This record gives sequence, C-alpha cells and structure tokens, in this order.
Amino acid sequence: MTVPDQHGRIAVVTGANSGLGLVTATELARHGAHVVLAVRNTAAGTQAARRIGGDVEVRELDLASLASVRAFAAKLADDHPAIDLLVNNAGVVLLGPRRTSADGFELQLGTNLLGHFALTGLLLGNLTAAREARVVSLSSITHKTAHLDFDDLMFERDYRASAAYGRSKLATTVFGVELDRRLRAAGSPVVSVLAHPGLTRTNLTPRAWEHRGRFGRAVAWIGLLATQSVEQGALPQLRAATGPGVRGGQFFGPAGLWETRGRVTEARLSREAADPAVGRRLWAAAEELTGVSYL
Repeated sequence: MTVPDQHGRIAVVTGANSGLGLVTATELARHGAHVVLAVRNTAAGTQAARRIGGDVEVRELDLASLASVRAFAAKLADDHPAIDLLVNNAGVVLLGPRRTSADGFELQLGTNLLGHFALTGLLLGNLTAAREARVVSLSSITHKTAHLDFDDLMFERDYRASAAYGRSKLATTVFGVELDRRLRAAGSPVVSVLAHPGLTRTNLTPRAWEHRGRFGRAVAWIGLLATQSVEQGALPQLRAATGPGVRGGQFFGPAGLWETRGRVTEARLSREAADPAVGRRLWAAAEELTGVSYL
C-alpha cells in the first residue's frame, strides 16, 4: 500500500521501539509525520529513534501503570494541543504464570486494554482539536475464539495465559468498536478504526515462551516459520491510520489463509466483539477500573 503524505500530522504510536510499532512509526516518519514514540523502555526507544530518523521524539509510557499513563498524557497534551493520530499498538503476550500490573490488574488485560482505554480518554480533547483525527486499536485473530467473563475479568479463577491473552485482545476489539459508536453518537470528528496483523513475526512470540526454557525457544522459533514478515503485518494498521476514505468502525486485516497473511482487506469481527450490549458493559467496567470517564 502507499502511505499518503503525513507532513503536518502529529502521530503517537505506543510500543514503537520494536515489531509492528517500529514499522508503523518508521513509515509515518518517512512520510513526514512528527512521531511520538511512546515506550516503556526509553533506552530502546532512543535506539529506535536513531534507526527511524526523521521527526521523532521518545517519551516514557508504561501502559501497565495508570500513574504512568496519566503523567505521559498530561505532558503530551500540554506539548501537543492537537494530535492527529493515536495508534494503540503496544501489547503484551504471556504464556507463563499469572502476573499483575502496578494497579493489580491481570497484566495482559491491564496493558492491552485498560492502559489504552485510559490513554485514549485522556488525549481525546487533543484528538478532537485536530482535523480528522484517528484512533487505531490493534486487535488479533485470537479475539474470534475468546469470551469475556464479566464475573472474572481479571482471570483470578482457573487462569490460562493463552485464554487471558485472547480475552485481552477481544476486550481491545470491543473497545475500538464501542469507541466508534460513542464518537458517532457524540458527533465527534474523531474516527475509531481497528486492525489486526494476522500471524506475524514479532519479538512477542519468542518472549511469550521464555518460561519454558529450551523447549519454549524451539516452539517459538518453529512457530515463527509459519508467520509473515513484520513489514507485511503492519500494513493493516497503516491502512487504518492513513488510508484515504477510512470510515469509523472499519476493521482491517490480511486477506489470505483465514486472515493470517497477505494483502490488506476488511476483516470480520466476532459476534461478541460486535455486540453493543457487550460494548456498553465493558466500557462501564473500564471506566470504573481506570477512573477515566469519557463519551
């Protein structure tokens, strides 16, 4: 795909120091955007900034800490009154024991959903101040087989890491869809769009198997052989972020082999992800858990 000229746009990409986020930030900067690399590890972010070149800045953001999210958003909002693009790209994949965030949330849900939910709300005024701003939420094909248990959102009972990851990505998908509904209802100029990368080679996969030692490393690298390149995997979110004529609520992913690889097309939401009742319920839960209310 061809990324349109991005000169004059302020873009924020979470998790921009590696994988899909690095490719996305690189392409945005290469086409003229001022890109904020929102990263947990600023040393890695600085290395990424040197690789990217162009008009970029590095800022610390730990999505697993609401205090970090609030501090990041407050400083960014002061420095950039209008923000044109927020790519909620960062994610964590755990296949080991259950872990929790700084706020006591199950780490995958806390990072992948709740950190981004709070961040989006705290920056919504700046997004509204821009012309035709977009929020891109990163989904996963794992959302299609996941289910949200509102009686145990934090997976405290019978924890299974892979199921918790799927649940976190379903929640992220529900958030992107519900955000679109609420923006439309409010008459907001901001557009909420979704994307997923199919099966893509990123550093999340080998990290997820680290707890299994040599066996885990072997499984991870065998799995990587079945995936597409990170450059290809980033195309759906680049389409969502920059494609002309993109409408709120659109969902982009790979066209080939059950949405795992290939050219970009419109992807299909699971029934649960598209359910307005689930959207309302998750939104209320996220507001209560994060203390951030909007729309």
